[in-house]
Amino acid sequence: MTHPTQVLDKPAAAPRSSARRSPRRARPPLHGGPLAHAVLIGATLLAVFPFYWTLVAASRSNAELSSATPALTPGPQLFHNFGEALRQAEIGKALVNSLIVSGTVTAGVVLSSTLAGFAFAKLRFRGRGALLAVTVGTMMIPPQLGVIPLFMVIARLDLQNKLPSVILPSLASAFGVFFMRQYLAQALPDELVEAGRTDGASLLRIFRSIVLPVARPGMAVLGMLTFMATWNDFFWPIVALSSQNPTVQVALKSLGQGYVPDQSVVMAGTLIGTLPVLAVFALLGRQIVGGIMQGAVKG
Repeated sequence: MTHPTQVLDKPAAAPRSSARRSPRRARPPLHGGPLAHAVLIGATLLAVFPFYWTLVAASRSNAELSSATPALTPGPQLFHNFGEALRQAEIGKALVNSLIVSGTVTAGVVLSSTLAGFAFAKLRFRGRGALLAVTVGTMMIPPQLGVIPLFMVIARLDLQNKLPSVILPSLASAFGVFFMRQYLAQALPDELVEAGRTDGASLLRIFRSIVLPVARPGMAVLGMLTFMATWNDFFWPIVALSSQNPTVQVALKSLGQGYVPDQSVVMAGTLIGTLPVLAVFALLGRQIVGGIMQGAVKG
């Protein structure tokens, strides 16, 4: 039997509430100061001003652009200059050709780069490092050095002045392979690939069911970069194509020709060729940024 004094001598138990840890204080969100806002506003204005000046020049006459004090606001001749640009060059056909070329090249580069990037990042095979080094080393070769041999191959295949002459040489990209290899090496855990192998899945099934969902943000970024680069390419299309079957950049070359070049018509054609790229970026830009942030959080 316990003595009453022994019970009184025991210290009272501390309440459970005091043992609980106090919740962590939420960190206040970061706010930029006036200097950060000023820098961002200045950078935005510098980035938007070339497009705004293209709009102004496309809506004015050539005489107004050549005056000592050119106008800084859009004028009333925008649609007139659009019609003149469409009359001087086959802009409509060039837009269709550029969409075909850019879309096909983008799909080929994204698919081939993702396949090669997965192989270099997660598969073990003999000569992997040497092949990757050779692939990256081709990025150091100026593309102008391969124009004559490439044109000889295109002429031997009888592809001059045809869209495959622009599509076929661009279906693979060393930059795309290196980009997807670096992305998958960090975003794709080895455990997922090993789990797929343990379940008896083939490499094609692993690529389709595991790699593609993880690689989607990187594929979106690579697709946007490839589409813009192919759409704006001028050097090889002007060598392989003619003014009868042009892309947008080749068609713009024939605008405003004469003793006094009509800069307003040139700017109108440039604006027509720029609008599809802006539309694609407006449609996919938010998805690309959201995919990158989602992949970063999951990683």
